[in-house]
Amino acid sequence: MKRLLAGFAVLLTALSAGDVRAAGFCGACNYSCCPPVACQPTACYTTCKVERETCYRTVYETVCEPQQYTACRTVYETQYEDVQQTCYRTVYEQATRQEVYEVSRPVFETSSREHRYTVQRPVTETIEQQQQYQVQRPVWETHEQQVQRVVCRPVTETIERQVCRTVYRNVTETINQTRCYTVMRPVTTYNTVRRDCGQWTCQSVQIPGPMLCRMVTDPCGRVSMAMVPGPCRTITRRVWCPNIVEQSIPCTRYVPQVVQQSCPVQVCRVVPETVTENVPVQVTRMQQETVTDVIPVRTCRWVTETHVRSVPVQVCRMVTEEKVCQVPIQTCRMVTEQLTRDIPYCVARQVPYTVTHRVARCVPREEQITCTRMVSRVVPRQVAYEVCRLVPTTVCQTNYCNAPTTECVNCQANPSYQTNRPGLENGNAPTPDSIGNGN
Repeated sequence: MKRLLAGFAVLLTALSAGDVRAAGFCGACNYSCCPPVACQPTACYTTCKVERETCYRTVYETVCEPQQYTACRTVYETQYEDVQQTCYRTVYEQATRQEVYEVSRPVFETSSREHRYTVQRPVTETIEQQQQYQVQRPVWETHEQQVQRVVCRPVTETIERQVCRTVYRNVTETINQTRCYTVMRPVTTYNTVRRDCGQWTCQSVQIPGPMLCRMVTDPCGRVSMAMVPGPCRTITRRVWCPNIVEQSIPCTRYVPQVVQQSCPVQVCRVVPETVTENVPVQVTRMQQETVTDVIPVRTCRWVTETHVRSVPVQVCRMVTEEKVCQVPIQTCRMVTEQLTRDIPYCVARQVPYTVTHRVARCVPREEQITCTRMVSRVVPRQVAYEVCRLVPTTVCQTNYCNAPTTECVNCQANPSYQTNRPGLENGNAPTPDSIGNGN
């Protein structure tokens, strides 16, 4: 492959060094007008062209299909009586087991190298500069001004005014009033209670095996690596089969009830009466008067003055300096370690206890039921992929020209191709894995 690429590069260099019109079949379709030099016999050259080929490989997929199976369950007929019944409850206890696993721990190593760099250091210099500024100085002046103002003087007068006021008088009456009080009445109802009297059963479940890497042969006859499902394993697990039993329990509750009773009640109500009286009232009114005052008024005006002062000014310039520092380089490598950890798991056991209450005596009866479970199955299918390759091709160009002449002569070049496809005669088509590995 490297030899073909080197020959292709030499060919491109030779073609770019000549005249553009002598491109042959590497860029021009034909010659419209050729000089006599172009009609001389030329040598054969090797070029590369791209060929595409579609191949197929087998891919295995795992699909789940529903499968029906027949199982037996126990059906109980209930008879109620007051007996002592022994029940079982599940108690879960926690236990631990040790597991050894491997972890990869990163180990960091630090080294340093010398690094030279250039910095710009600021250098500050202070100089004095003359600066003119203007200030505003206030000038105060005082003069007198007459101001007239209006003042209000209070004048008090006494007048009589009729005032109406309301007087309240108490009146006692006897009326019949209905009073409500609440009593509690017992009410008995029957509630239906549903209890689960099921049991544990063992059920076999198939677990698909892990995907394994195996050598497979595709339809093109190539051997490649593919993921193939491993053998399935069967485990047994406990499944709780529920059995719901309904039971009626009497329940007495007290319901509030409102009772009405008529009772004579003496009610005292207040009756309003209006009374008119003459009341002396003092009224104050304000009388306006004009007063003239002489007040001093102070005015301010601003006078502009110019001053000169020396202001220190800092000038900064940059100085180039070269510095050397040690740059730390950190490398990381992974170290495999074995650790031990405790994995908790639960252990279930049945604990008996006795309950005295009205229970049902169950008569067991076996019946068959149909259940559905999902079964995994491996299905192969063909996946198409495209392979691209560079095929070396020899091009021989034959020129048909008349006698040498100085006029423009049309030349026709008919190239013939010879295709060399090494490795295809034996059916060794490349696969995507071989192309990715650079083979």
